[in-house]
Amino acid sequence: MANANQTLPAFLLLGFSDLKALQGPLFWVVLLVYLVTLLGNFLIILLTQVSPVLHSPMYFFLCHLSMVEVLYTTDIVPRTLADLASPHPRAISFWGCAAQMYNFIVLGISECCLLTAMAYDRYVAICRPLHYSTLMSQQACAAMVGISWLLGIITATTHSSLIFTLPFPSRPTIPHFLCDILPVLRLASAGKHRSEISVMTATVVFIMVPFSLIVTSYARILGAILAMASTQSRHKVFSTCSSHLLVVSLFFGTASITYIRPREGSSVTTDRILSLFYTIITPMLNPIIYTLRNKEVTRALWHVVKR
Repeated sequence: MANANQTLPAFLLLGFSDLKALQGPLFWVVLLVYLVTLLGNFLIILLTQVSPVLHSPMYFFLCHLSMVEVLYTTDIVPRTLADLASPHPRAISFWGCAAQMYNFIVLGISECCLLTAMAYDRYVAICRPLHYSTLMSQQACAAMVGISWLLGIITATTHSSLIFTLPFPSRPTIPHFLCDILPVLRLASAGKHRSEISVMTATVVFIMVPFSLIVTSYARILGAILAMASTQSRHKVFSTCSSHLLVVSLFFGTASITYIRPREGSSVTTDRILSLFYTIITPMLNPIIYTLRNKEVTRALWHVVKR
């Protein structure tokens, strides 16, 4: 991935070193959020495995989404905690940075695709119930999950290859707490145009296209709900979708603001706050949303607790 005669540079992650007064409190906040994230997502994984009520396609996807969230945060948070505990910025090796970005992209793209698959599941369940067992068979669900991971791997391999073959300064400094795509790309001294085109193409494909498919699915669902005569039926159907809608809004909202907004007017502080939200806060909120707003998950949880 790099010239054999060239010494591979180590990247200096500035993290939050410019906010020394906040590093201590931020360390404990991030640690607490990380522990809650692990607990919540492992709980979802456990419930979907042991509770017969949750053996359905929707919760099959939810289980894989929780696995992604655990891996996603573990790729970033331990390193961030170590940096927050250090009084000075710490370096990350060339290959360490490449590995973190690769995992970050694989898991981020996989999450986009899984959320889209979950929206499709709701569409089929509500708008095409007679074909549900065929369209959402065990084989079809496994194929959707497999495709989600495959698309993530293909995108990560392409991006990493393009970015980490670019020439970098001898002492590159990243004004961020992780090796995110745009901060690393901006450090390259030449040949950025090809990689920028790749990044923007992937952004459109894996943010806008899945989001458009989700919006289309819920537009059809909304039409089906409005056609129902009973108010109670409308409320029951909508309640099955509300958790997923909220999670989609959190994920795609922050991702769109981060990667699609214009560079003009953006600041390092804003970038770091947005990244904190979608890499650390959102993975914590997802299991909370599904536990508190989903009656089936809540009932399964109480049943396990009673047992």
